Amino acid sequence: MHKSSICNFMYGDLTDKKTIDKIRQTFDSYESNFFEVLLYTKNRTPIWLYMQVAPIRNENDKVVLFLCTFRDITLFKQPIEDESTRGWAKFARLTRALTNNRNLVQQMAPLSKTEVSHKPSRLAEALQLGSDILPQYKQEAPKTPPHIILHYCTFKTTWDWVILILTFYTAIMVPYNVSFKTKQNNLAWLVLDSVVDVIFLIDIVLNFHTTFVGPAGEVISDAKLIRMNYLKTWFVIDLLSCLPYDVINAFENVEEGLSSLFSSLKVIRLLRLGRVARKLDHYLEYGAAVLVLLVCVFGLVAHWLACIWYSIGDYEVIDEITNTIKTDSWLYQLALSIGTPYRYNTSGTGQWEGGPNKDTLYISSLYFTMTSLTTIGFGNIAPTTDGEKIFSVAMMMVGCKYSWGLMDQ
Repeated sequence: MHKSSICNFMYGDLTDKKTIDKIRQTFDSYESNFFEVLLYTKNRTPIWLYMQVAPIRNENDKVVLFLCTFRDITLFKQPIEDESTRGWAKFARLTRALTNNRNLVQQMAPLSKTEVSHKPSRLAEALQLGSDILPQYKQEAPKTPPHIILHYCTFKTTWDWVILILTFYTAIMVPYNVSFKTKQNNLAWLVLDSVVDVIFLIDIVLNFHTTFVGPAGEVISDAKLIRMNYLKTWFVIDLLSCLPYDVINAFENVEEGLSSLFSSLKVIRLLRLGRVARKLDHYLEYGAAVLVLLVCVFGLVAHWLACIWYSIGDYEVIDEITNTIKTDSWLYQLALSIGTPYRYNTSGTGQWEGGPNKDTLYISSLYFTMTSLTTIGFGNIAPTTDGEKIFSVAMMMVGCKYSWGLMDQ
């Protein structure tokens, strides 16, 4: 590696021996440095190069390779003078070179040792949501068109965190609204859900202008390739997840069947969690982060199962064919135990009314799923119908699998 980087075959008579020794010493001492060195091409033409040497360190802080950057500065330091380079011709040539390379001085600014050997902090690595993190040895961002956003820039990282938080909000509220059949008539909740929909729509627009990492590890910044890649991957799911289902359900004249359809379609938003899982995979190397993620996943799964558990009870507690109530349902037993029994309204609507309020129903459902997943099962809320028993068995199997996974950790 040192021999190929030192480039002995490019040395000539005019190459400074002291510079050669400095280059060797830089490689031997694993340091960063910069040089102005005269080298020769295959046809023995001398060229002046500005050379930057940067050692690349791995996670153990050991140098595994060197990154060498060469910039041609022959126009500024021509070692051979002839008639064409004298007087005004030489001045015009230098002026043209400065015009064409106005950023050359900034590009040739030497890297300080702190910039080269700086190791990203653990917090910075944790805050980077993208699974394709910028390599440690990356010194400058790739050139992109003005309307293209780098997938690892500060703005995109912050935006990904916002989308992550809103995705978890969606993962919590969508199953609750679908299971408990809540129409978003509350203006505050309706405005909040509408804002979330707008942000998801903006995210779609940004994804059409965000770079991605190609199969060979290169950063793809071509607008056409970005659009094609997004259309083939997450576009359909993202589009379905940002449709304003809550706004449609808020209208009073929406039919019950159509309202149920729109409520069910909101479950599609949960597919966005697949993208979240890909972004969080690099957190597995942090012990504290793994613990937090396990707790969050457990709580989210318990919440989902609680919504399903209530839906089963709500479906089975009243027999719509005979218009009678099933006294063996867990909802009926819960209503009796807390003093809010179901009653049949014979003089008015001719339907069953009463029962626990939605807050009590959700807390009781979450309590049952928590005790089942942890295999405790106090028995004060117990499955009685066939549907409830089948779901309880499946839930206990999930709890056992989760416990085995924790033991493996």
